[in-house]
Order: sequence, then C-alpha cells, then structure tokens
Amino acid sequence: MPTSPPLPPSTRSAIVLIALLQGLMLYVAQELAGSWPLQDIGSRYRWYAWVLTVPTAIALTAVDLRDRRLWLHAAVASVVVLGLSSWIGWNLQGETGLRSEPLRLPFSLAMAIATFISLPWWQYRLQHGHWRASYDALFERAWQNGLTLALAALFTLLTWLLLWLWAALFGLLNITFFKELFGQDAFIALATGTLAGFGVLIGRTQQRAIQITRQVLFAVCRGLLPLLSFITVIFTVSLPFTGLDALWNTRSAAFLLITLTLLLVTFVNAVYQHDSDTPPYPAWLRRLVEASLLALPVLAALALYATCLRITQYGWTLDRFWAVLIAVVVIGYALGYGWAAVHRRGRWLQGLEPVNRVMCWVVLGAALLSSSPLLDPARITVASQRARLLANPDGISIADAMMLRFEVGRRGVQALRDLQQEPAFVADARASSVVTQVLARTGQWGTGEPAIDAGIRDVTVLRKRLPLASGSASPPDSWWQALLARKLEAADCLDGEKPCVIVSADFDNDGRQDVLLCALPHQLGAYCQLHALGRQGWWTAGSYAFGSGDTRDGSAQLHAAVREGKLVPQAPRWPGLAVDGRTPVSIDNLSEEPEQTP
Repeated sequence: MPTSPPLPPSTRSAIVLIALLQGLMLYVAQELAGSWPLQDIGSRYRWYAWVLTVPTAIALTAVDLRDRRLWLHAAVASVVVLGLSSWIGWNLQGETGLRSEPLRLPFSLAMAIATFISLPWWQYRLQHGHWRASYDALFERAWQNGLTLALAALFTLLTWLLLWLWAALFGLLNITFFKELFGQDAFIALATGTLAGFGVLIGRTQQRAIQITRQVLFAVCRGLLPLLSFITVIFTVSLPFTGLDALWNTRSAAFLLITLTLLLVTFVNAVYQHDSDTPPYPAWLRRLVEASLLALPVLAALALYATCLRITQYGWTLDRFWAVLIAVVVIGYALGYGWAAVHRRGRWLQGLEPVNRVMCWVVLGAALLSSSPLLDPARITVASQRARLLANPDGISIADAMMLRFEVGRRGVQALRDLQQEPAFVADARASSVVTQVLARTGQWGTGEPAIDAGIRDVTVLRKRLPLASGSASPPDSWWQALLARKLEAADCLDGEKPCVIVSADFDNDGRQDVLLCALPHQLGAYCQLHALGRQGWWTAGSYAFGSGDTRDGSAQLHAAVREGKLVPQAPRWPGLAVDGRTPVSIDNLSEEPEQTP
C-alpha cells in the first residue's frame, strides 16, 4: 500500500537539489568557522542543526512544492530547531576549553528522534489535510521513512566505495588527479549531499522495493522474537533465586536491562500485524511472547532503580539524567505492552496501537523538553554536584572538578568558582587546591596542561579518608606522619581518588604492630603496601596484589573481605637459608610439589 501519491518531476528534482544545497551549506560552515556569520559556537550550532533537520524533513515529506502547508511545517520546525540549538549554544559560550560533545551529542539525537516522530504526522496532513491519522497510516509512513534513510546512507556509502576504487585504479597508473579531486572538502560535501539526495529519491519513488525490504526485516524479527522472549522470561524468573546484589555491584545493569527492553519493544512492533487477523505464531508461542511482555515492567523498574542507586551515591550527571529519562520512557512502554498482553480483545496484541500512539507523543515531548530550559540536564547536574561537594568538600576528586569545569557548559565553571568562595572549601586546603588547579586549566586533556596535584596534606583529612578494617586498631601517630610526608609507599591512597582501607596487625609476630594499606579500585582487585616499624622508623616491607578473578562479583567480594580484615598470614612452605651468616641473593620457594612427569 503506497504511503504517498506519486512525485511530480519538479519535486524529484527539488529533493536532489535540497540535498546538494545541504552539502554546500555544511561546507560553507566548515570554511567560515570563526568568521561572520559563524563567528561563535551558538551561530554554528543553529546553522548545523537547521541544515541537518529542516531540509531533510522537507525532502522526505514534499509532494507538491506549491502546498503552503509544507512550508508552514518547515517554518514551525525552523523556529523550534533554532530556538533549542540557541539554548545549547549559549551553554557552551563564555568559557574556554568547554567540551561540546556531552551536550551536543544528546541534543543531536533528540532532534533526530523528534524529527522522525513528527514526519508521519506531517506527511499524513499534507496528503489528507488534517492530523487525525490512523495507526495503519502512521505505521506505514514511519517504516517507510526509516528504510528510506537507511537506503540513502547505503547508496551513499556504496557510491563512495566505487569512487575510492576509481581513484585507486588510476593511482596504479601514477595518475593522482582523481585521488586529489575526491579528497577535496568541497567535492566531499557536494558529492555526499547529492548522493544522499538520490538515495532519498530512490526510497520515495521505489516504495514497492522498500515494502519488500520491510517484509524481509519483519520475517527476521518474527524468527528471533521467540528467542528474545525466552531470554527475557528465564532471566526474569532467575532473579528471585540469584538475588539482585549482582546487579547492583555492576555499572552496566541499567544499560543491559534497557537494551533488552527496547529490543523486545522493537521486535514486537515489527511482528505485530495491524492489517492481518491471522496470528503470526501458534498459541503456545503467543503465550511465551505475552509472558515476556508481562516481564517488561519488572526489567524497566530494575533499570530505573539501578540508575537511582548511582544518583543517590554520587549525585546527578548528564549520563545519569539521560539514563533516567530513557528508563522512564521505557517504563511507559513496558506498562503499556504488559497491558496489551493481558487485553485480548480484537487481534492479537491489538492493544499496542493506542499505547504506541500515546508513547510517540511522550517520546516527542521528552526529546524537546530535555533540550530546552524546562527540563535542563546541565542545570540539574550542576545543582546536584554543587550540593554534594558543598556537603563534603574533602570528598572532591579530580574527576568531579574536571566534569564541572569542562563537561556541563558555562554554569559548571561558575559553580566551581562559587564553591571556591565557600567557607567550607576555603577551610579545606586540599579541596581549595583542586578547584584552583582545575579552574586554571584551559583544556581537559591538553598535552601542555600541568598535572593536578590532588594529594592529601592534612593528617585530619587523611585519617578521615582512610578507614580502618573491621577489628583493626588505628596505627600510631608516627605512621600517619610518615605516610603524610610521603616516606612510605601509599598505593595511590594519598590522591583522594581511589577507595582505600587500613588493616593493622602484627603480621610477622615480632611483637610490633604492622600496617597494611590497601587500595581498592573498582573491578581491579586490590593492591596493598605493607609497612613495618624498624630501627630507623617506618619503612615499606613489601607489596601484595590480589586479583579479582576478572569478574565484578569477585572484585566486590574481595573488597568486602579486605574491609572486614579477613587477611590470614601464610608462612612459606620452604624456609629461607643462610650460609655462614650470609643470605642468598635470590631464592625460589616452592609452595607446591611439581607435577610428576611420565
């Protein structure tokens, strides 16, 4: 079933011309960067955002170029895109060295999602004159648009491979003209734009081929959905038996659970036949799919809870904001799809249709609001981190300060300046030093930037930052002074970054207290330094490295054992030897008998 009327010749030419002009405008932006009218980052963001969204939407929706509604849609979209891109640009102005990726990449993805969701409604209104689109019409147009864009990307890539082959073949003849021509920025921009335009034109005019491709994809999803549903069900059923501690001890639980949920939502949408009353599976497989849909709310809730745990511990960041937003949207889908699984009126899973219609507006609103001042991830992050650090100044790490300085825009820099003036930071020499050093940097990873000294310089702070293992007495004051004076190996425990713990005991049974200082980096086992009191004071007697077994659970269990002081001295099986009072330079102590060889 075609989703749009045939395109007149003028519209076909316009689609290719629009793509060509897009390439030209991107090339102009590259050449004029730093000059009028693209002298600042805000102007460049408005330029790039508009060029990549509005003309693309016109190329995918245009049928009659004389239709005033087409240009009205473009005008409304231009206002939204220019306004939101101006907001992102403002966040990245006014300070040197700010990284644009943490704000730019989510904004670009949000604009792509908003455009993709809006297109089927625009296309329907252009064809029928109103917004009351049926689910069937939206479904057809959404898949048509997605596959058209995929075809355009594939067509562009294959053509560039042929051009590369062209240049390489003539390079064999020592003719470098084509290699130099194809490497010119202007040629790359114009050729890529033109090729993308032809790809969009092919997708819009060869709708039957697109529909066949879609049917092939649907067949693949139909074959894989039972397996994905089975994975979902057995994973959910296993949770009560394995417990949730393993999930909380990882940093990827939320990501994996959200990925599983989104895959299931996508596959179910591909398999659900809105235009057929014949179920795609026998009854027992339908029950399996329904069971997986009922498990979706559990998985989505666990993903949200895992993210909230990190927020409770370390505050909001940009990544956690987007994780929570995605998890909330996924919960909406999960609840709706769970309801559709038990609501068995009409066709199998027909309840998906109203859920998808509602959720597309929810996703559109989330994409637009999260890129605006109304739901601003940078503001939330800065406020959360500022409050967290103000409550515990000595807990500030280099990563905390660097994130505020470079990754959340101008307001992060201002938050650091405000913290620098707070009495709690002024009273903490280390915290004040870290903020001052980070504010003085002009780049996050610049090779010419001085190293940041975040070392602890105060005994009171040191005692607070190095907890004692269970059952361990505090080391004597002389040990603390020796450690603070950098006379002992500290296993990176003086920079305030890694979690550490002190185990105090008489390890060699000489009647004097020894100290084992262990660094417990995340997922990397433990690294400990053994300090002993000798005739000339404290000295480093040796070091120990404990592996985690290359598993997150192993690392967590090891760290818990060290914190509980579960270290048992083990004497070597073979004693050391001395001859006439002289000890050997080296000795190999066998802990186990060698295996018998045949």
